[in-house]
Amino acid sequence: MNRNPTAEAAYADQNRDLGKSQGVGIFALGAYVPRRVVSNDELAQLVDTSDGWIKHHLGIHTRYIAADDETSSDLGLQALQEACRSARIGLSDVDLLICGTYTPDHLTPSLASAILRKAGLEDAAGFDVHSGGCPGGVFALDVGTQYVQSGRYRTVAIVLADVSSKIVDWEDRRTCVIMGDGAACYLLRSCRSGTGIVSTSLRSHPAGYYSAYVPAGGRELPVSAEVLARREQYFTMTGREVREFALTRVPQQIRELVEENGMELDDIDLFITHQANQKIVHKIMEALGQPIEKTFTNCEKFGNTASASVPLAVWEAAEQGYLRAGSLIVTAAFGSGLNYGATLMRWCEPGDFFDPAL
Repeated sequence: MNRNPTAEAAYADQNRDLGKSQGVGIFALGAYVPRRVVSNDELAQLVDTSDGWIKHHLGIHTRYIAADDETSSDLGLQALQEACRSARIGLSDVDLLICGTYTPDHLTPSLASAILRKAGLEDAAGFDVHSGGCPGGVFALDVGTQYVQSGRYRTVAIVLADVSSKIVDWEDRRTCVIMGDGAACYLLRSCRSGTGIVSTSLRSHPAGYYSAYVPAGGRELPVSAEVLARREQYFTMTGREVREFALTRVPQQIRELVEENGMELDDIDLFITHQANQKIVHKIMEALGQPIEKTFTNCEKFGNTASASVPLAVWEAAEQGYLRAGSLIVTAAFGSGLNYGATLMRWCEPGDFFDPAL
C-alpha cells in the first residue's frame, strides 16, 4: 500500500487529542500452532517421565512442536494473516507491528522485521518488546495500546510467537515436558470510551533474574565448544522459584489492579493467566478466592507457549464464546526477568470501534 504522508499527518493531528478520550480495544484475533502434536507418551520415550505424572502434576496432555525449518517469524506471520482475515482487512492496513518473543529468528534484526519482510510490507513500522518471553502477552499489548492512543497509528498488530522447542533441552524433563510452540495476534484500534483496555500494571522482580533464562548465547557467555558440551545453550528454569513467585506476586498484582479501578474481584467475568501449566493457573484462582469456572485454560493441549500463551488463550476463549460484549476480563502474564503484568479490559463489540478511514 502506498501511504500518503500528508494524509497520515492530518489523521494524527485530528486524533491525538481525541485519543485521550477514546479507548483502545482488540478488534480481531488470530492464532497459529504447528502441525506436529507431541504426546506425553512420546516424551516418556526421551526422558524419565510418564503420561500419568505429567497430567497429574502439570495438567498438560499434548503440545505442538514446530518443524525443523519453521521459525518464530513463520508462526507469527500465520497468526497475523489469520487476524487480518478475521478483521476482513488486508495486511497492508497494518500501520505498526509490535512483536514479543524470546526465540527470535536472529539476535538482530527484530522478529517484527522478519515478519514484515515475509509479509511483503515495506511501509509499516515494526519492532520487538523484549520482556522475557512469557510476559510479552501483556507487556507488548500495553506498548501497542499507547501507540494507538497517541493518534499516530490506526491499526496496530501485536504478534506474540515462540518456538521454545528450538532452545529446550530434550534431555531435561524439567522443561521439555512443559513447553510448546505457537503464535497469536491482537489487532488494536480506537474504540468508544469506556470499552477496551481499561488499565495495565507492569512490574519486575529482578532478584529472580536467573530463575528462568538461557545461560549461553549472549555476551556474558558466548557459545563455544565447552558451552555446548555443558548444554548451556538451552533454556533452564528453577521451577520452584518461579512457582512461588507466580503464586504470591501475580494474585497480589491482579487484586491491586482491580481495586485501583474501583472494582472487586467478583466483578470480573473471566481471568486468563499465563498458561504455565494447569495446576499453577488453578492455584492462582484459589489465591484470588475465585471459582475455577471463571478462568480459561488451553495448556492441556498446547502446553506453555511462552509469549503466545495469554493471547492464544484469549483467542480460543473468544472462539468458544467465553468473551461477550461488555465482559470484564483480566489477563495476567509472568516469566523471565522475573517480569509480570496484568491487564483489565472490557470486551468490545464491533459497534464500539471507530471507522479508521480518512
